[in-house]
Amino acid sequence: MMRFTTDSNMTYFLSIDQGMPFRVTAVTETGQPVPPEQWKPYLYFWDKTSFFGMGAEEDGLELLMTSAEFVRLFQRPPHHFVSFEGLRSEDRQLLSLAEESANRMEDPLLWDAVTEQDGQVVIGDSYASPEVRRFLEQAIEQQLQAKNLTSALLPALLPFLKEAGWDGLPENDDYVIGMRLSEPEESAYWTFETVIRSKRGSVYWTPPASRRTAPIDQALPAKWRDHAEEIRRQQQLMLSLCPTTEPPNPDCFYSTDLTDADVLAFLREDAELLQAFGVELSLPAWLRAVQESKVRVKANVGGPVKKQSAVGLDELVKFDWQFSLNGHEVTRQEFESLVEENRQFIRVGGEWVRVDPALLQKLRTLIDEADGENWTIKDLLFKDMPELEEQGDELELEDPLVEFRLHQSLQELLDRLLEKRDLPETVIPAGLQADLRPYQKIGFDYLVFMREQGFGLCLADDMGLGKTVQLIAYLLHVHRTPQARPSLIICPTSVLGNWQKELERFAPDLRVVSHYGGSRAKEEDFQSSLTDSAPDVVLSTYGIASSDAEALQAIEWTSVTLDEAQNIKNIQTKQSRVLRKLKGQHHIALTGTPIENRLSELWAIFDFINKGYLYRISRFKEQFIVPIERDDSESHKEQLRRRIQPFLLRRTKKDPELQLNLPEKQEQLEYCPLTPEQAALYEGLVQETLGKMETLSGFERKGLVLKMLSKLKQLCNHPALYLKEPFTTADEILPRSQKLERIVTMAGDIAERGEQCLIFTQYIGMGHFLQEALNELYGFEVPFLTGSMPKAKRDALVASFQAGDFPVFVLSLKAGGTGLNLTAATHVLHADRWWNPAVENQATDRAYRIGQTQFVHVHKFVTIGTVEEKIDSLLTEKQAMSDQFIQSSQWMTELSDRELEDLFTYTR
Repeated sequence: MMRFTTDSNMTYFLSIDQGMPFRVTAVTETGQPVPPEQWKPYLYFWDKTSFFGMGAEEDGLELLMTSAEFVRLFQRPPHHFVSFEGLRSEDRQLLSLAEESANRMEDPLLWDAVTEQDGQVVIGDSYASPEVRRFLEQAIEQQLQAKNLTSALLPALLPFLKEAGWDGLPENDDYVIGMRLSEPEESAYWTFETVIRSKRGSVYWTPPASRRTAPIDQALPAKWRDHAEEIRRQQQLMLSLCPTTEPPNPDCFYSTDLTDADVLAFLREDAELLQAFGVELSLPAWLRAVQESKVRVKANVGGPVKKQSAVGLDELVKFDWQFSLNGHEVTRQEFESLVEENRQFIRVGGEWVRVDPALLQKLRTLIDEADGENWTIKDLLFKDMPELEEQGDELELEDPLVEFRLHQSLQELLDRLLEKRDLPETVIPAGLQADLRPYQKIGFDYLVFMREQGFGLCLADDMGLGKTVQLIAYLLHVHRTPQARPSLIICPTSVLGNWQKELERFAPDLRVVSHYGGSRAKEEDFQSSLTDSAPDVVLSTYGIASSDAEALQAIEWTSVTLDEAQNIKNIQTKQSRVLRKLKGQHHIALTGTPIENRLSELWAIFDFINKGYLYRISRFKEQFIVPIERDDSESHKEQLRRRIQPFLLRRTKKDPELQLNLPEKQEQLEYCPLTPEQAALYEGLVQETLGKMETLSGFERKGLVLKMLSKLKQLCNHPALYLKEPFTTADEILPRSQKLERIVTMAGDIAERGEQCLIFTQYIGMGHFLQEALNELYGFEVPFLTGSMPKAKRDALVASFQAGDFPVFVLSLKAGGTGLNLTAATHVLHADRWWNPAVENQATDRAYRIGQTQFVHVHKFVTIGTVEEKIDSLLTEKQAMSDQFIQSSQWMTELSDRELEDLFTYTR
């Protein structure tokens, strides 16, 4: 503690908490707390730096100060009514340290011991005790921060600090000394010189030309000659703050010529130091205002060089270049001269402007390249996809370097890219076993158009809008004539079976092979297997494509398609890197979610479809990720939207144009393969049961069939249900069942898009698995409505779902299949099949009923090669004959042993 005494014999006791910052409180001799405003005027009585305490920071009864402030307050005697005394040993020690540090801050020898290491101020061990050194190091760093300087500048400041200290040049009653920078007059050089003015005047004096090289005492006017030595010393101190200038002659007034580059170096490095220490600096008023001035280049693109009936992206274009500086036009010859002279500040139209020589050089390189290398319209797009603005009968395109103005004759082509309108019509392949809806036909035409123009693309339609059938139509068109190489489709394992079925259904003429499983051809055998089978389409998965990367990368495919392309979103993973290196004549990405969390995911997709279009990832981060994700910049968002728009086709179910063309309800089978574990258990159960069946009576046989049917359905859902194992973690459970993994992924995607879905299952265990996995992976609670749930709770859950309180609702097929109104759902997922179609339809109608205003997408999950797929085919056939034929699963018990064997046997 420290004690203040006043002329009224009042003593204040200061309690000091040494930290960052120091915290100081005061009490009277009786222990009464005293507010800082009563005693801080004595503490700051001589302190001009803080305006006598006006800038001091308070926190309740505490006065806050940095170590630099604490030391500074002891550089002069206190108020003459006040004396300081430490009452405790730690207070006396702290006071002694502050006093010693204050004295050493005035010591010129201090600066001989100061250095800078790794951005920190360091004082040599021999200079003072560790405690004093720590005080001084903190004080110096805080003094630098107060002047907006960094520790890295300390070496350049040491000569000045040693002579002048932190307060800078001492004031003089007769004159003010400073530095002046003047723009070029006749030559290309600037003038940087020492100037003097009278204390009360504003006109600067410099030596006349005849006395410029004379000693300072002879060059000065008589009125200032007595100050010659002081002026000489002050000039030397000022120039010590200008490390970029040449060493001065100490006996003469300083004056030198600077180039444009010297001026920029001075403004960046020296001017800040001069102003930080209060040196008067005179600069041309216009100088800082023109630092952002920029050359504008317009390139009038006059249309294709070769006149053809149709304009394409590979057409050559010709340019008519125009140049301007700050709105003043310059000729091509004047522009070339600017580049050659390497000037940074020039006078145009009566005013000074600053230009960037590196930018000028870059512009000339770009212009020479455009003129000399026969640029096409495609080259323009890849140089920088510009923003569009209509200018009368022209279309104006802007990028950061050049303003391209395209003649109206090219607008039609750009409209096709940007708006996907008026695309060239492509005849739908005769082999397509489906009717394309109008918007799907646009997607098909767009796929073909982009292939013909040599651009990859991302088809990002909403789930359920038919990305698959659009691509299949495209593949039929591409392979309508024999191709040297097949097309490659990479997809998640969980949808591999779906692709097999959809290709078989919609394009039976395409020759399709799957590159999957342990028996697949590898390395050298892979190429020969393709030669032998001559497929049109090769199907593979992300995991296999990553493992067999070298074999797949060795082939130039007719086309390469990534389904669920968000699987390459993590750009640093091996899977993403190897897939982005696949070679194809045309690259296509299919995804309903091109961006899930980060813009880097969009970059990864574009790096696959059009490598280099969104630059290298480092530039993309600087140009888009940082301003958008950190600063939420709307202008950068719009710039990025414009840039990706030509190569991204995105339609949603909420688009008004599409609603008219969509059915109110779409049902879709989602095919999933069995995992090896499921397949082994499935085959074992079938063989064991069929062996028992031969010895049973008719009634026992029917019971065994129904029992086996239930076990097989549980096994198709997940082996843990059949084996009666509990849920552990999503990472352990999901890989054991492609069906469960796909349902969870689909439900999560639906929820993340802001939609809601119902999931129906016949099995309590399956419902719990879905609850646990969705909660673990996506972080939201998933209610499960079963027959045992009380009516009040059931009604409350239905009301909450309708209100949008949770996105996913799992329901027992029997308990949730009737009597509920759940029209908030836009998706219905049937995890397992009920063999009576009427029961499934009743469940679907919980969402698709009166009051539903949105499109409803129904997904029925079927495991390939199992009883689920075979019974689905039988149901389709029998329901076509009579909707009344099937009332329950009892009809299966009437099948013969041979029919049952065919029905239950797993077909790979």
